Amino acid sequence: MNVTTAASGSTDRRAAIVAMACLGVFVAYLPITTVAVSLPAIQRALNTSTAQLSWVQDAFVLPMAAFILTAGVFGDVHGRKKVFQAGLFLSAVGALVALCAHNIQTLWAGQALAGLGSAALLPTTLALISHAVPDFRERGKFIGMWAMALLAALAVGPVIAGVVLDHYSWRWIYLLSIPLSLLALAVAAPLLTDSRAPHGRKLDWPGQITAAVGVTALVYGVIEGGADSFTSAKVVAALALGIIALVAFVVAERRSASPMLDLAVFRSAAFTATALIALITFLGLIGFFFVLSLYFGMVQQLGTLEAGARLLLVPVAAIVAGAPAGRLMHRVPARRMITVGLLLIAGSLLAMTNLDAGTSYGSIAWRLIVLGVGLGLVTTPMTATAVAAVPHHLAGMASAANNAFRQVGGALGPAVLGALLSTRAVHALPGHLADAGVTGSQAHAIVATAKEGGLGAVAGMNLGSKAGQVYAALGDSLIDGMRLCLIVAAGLVLVAAVCGVTLLRRPQQAAAAPARGAGEAQQAPMGAPTGNVGAAGPAEPLGHRRA
Repeated sequence: MNVTTAASGSTDRRAAIVAMACLGVFVAYLPITTVAVSLPAIQRALNTSTAQLSWVQDAFVLPMAAFILTAGVFGDVHGRKKVFQAGLFLSAVGALVALCAHNIQTLWAGQALAGLGSAALLPTTLALISHAVPDFRERGKFIGMWAMALLAALAVGPVIAGVVLDHYSWRWIYLLSIPLSLLALAVAAPLLTDSRAPHGRKLDWPGQITAAVGVTALVYGVIEGGADSFTSAKVVAALALGIIALVAFVVAERRSASPMLDLAVFRSAAFTATALIALITFLGLIGFFFVLSLYFGMVQQLGTLEAGARLLLVPVAAIVAGAPAGRLMHRVPARRMITVGLLLIAGSLLAMTNLDAGTSYGSIAWRLIVLGVGLGLVTTPMTATAVAAVPHHLAGMASAANNAFRQVGGALGPAVLGALLSTRAVHALPGHLADAGVTGSQAHAIVATAKEGGLGAVAGMNLGSKAGQVYAALGDSLIDGMRLCLIVAAGLVLVAAVCGVTLLRRPQQAAAAPARGAGEAQQAPMGAPTGNVGAAGPAEPLGHRRA
């Protein structure tokens, strides 16, 4: 009876820990689509340029990408519960600062604080699940729940923003994050027990500094290059600094006795594949959400709720497709699910290249549903494969690294595709103005304003009787830019699919076997995955141990 009661209590505690982890990742991802569909309203309210608008999204994603590995190490060294609570606190403070913002700089500050909170939440939520569920085969089901919570946050974000913006100021989109974070903080205090890595990890300051400088400099260079010129001195300097810093990061990690990111994990082809897929896919998808939100707001002139309802189709379809994906991982090879999902995403992006100002809801809807199904087939097996690709004691590092690559891609997405959108749209604008009958000095003034402050700045001009023609030309120009972005995003996703087909292969364990005897194989850490990629996740990476 006592054994049964203890087992029941253990199961209840594990369920509670998984629920807290899901709530944590929900809080971490809620600002992404909530802010994405609110960008047109923010641009109008704060009178920002396209480059400044890109930084609204990147101010959140950039610190998340730059500090997520450090947060994972802090959790391993000082306790995951403490880092989890710190993440919730920073998320609440960041939302409060953004809610009170009356200029773009304060909004950036609030977004950055919330991004730091998300950086703390993402690796610790997965590490909490890994600690509570040491059996990696069973863990896949719970990681599937974690992924569904992530997608649920992306799903409700547009609805929240739409309801808020139809009745209140844009800044109130941040309100929900505050009570959610504080509630989770209060519940976590008595519920969670602290856990640390058992192998004496230490903080890796050289790795952290070089990683943060490298990611920040690269994203800054891409955003400013798109807004100004990639040949300007500050852009060239930023990109050069970014490359140098990332090279220094690799050198620092190779020499560190306790690296923030053990580069040996990349000897696992499966882990390398998931890292590349996460980076490339999220670069395309987050950039796509940024571009599509501008299309709905500036071209189709939709309200935020209508735009949110359309974007809602993607995460809802992803949840519907992702729920069975977690259960099918032991029957269907991860390589097959991920590749099919990526091909569906690429196909839907290419199918959207024929959108125009008059495209109906139904015509857009099926494309977004297909994209969501593809995303659902990718998210769960990609995350579970990354965690299962390394020994159990490196699961926290693997989850943090996979999320870091995902967030670097998410940071670069709005920057890269926003730059492409602005460049292509401004280049096409003179031709569309001429087609609309707007010529001479007025056309020159409009083009000059668009080059200086982005397409949105034209709305603030006195356009007189030709305002209708100008807005139509602006819409056509933005559609030209969007089509280029969709083609680039689809190409990136196809590259990710090639990475999956090439690197997610079954024979990895067989290749490792000759180098290690049966006795050595038995010395793998408890909970380290075994078996093949297709069934339950990749095997232990070749060469993960230090010589």
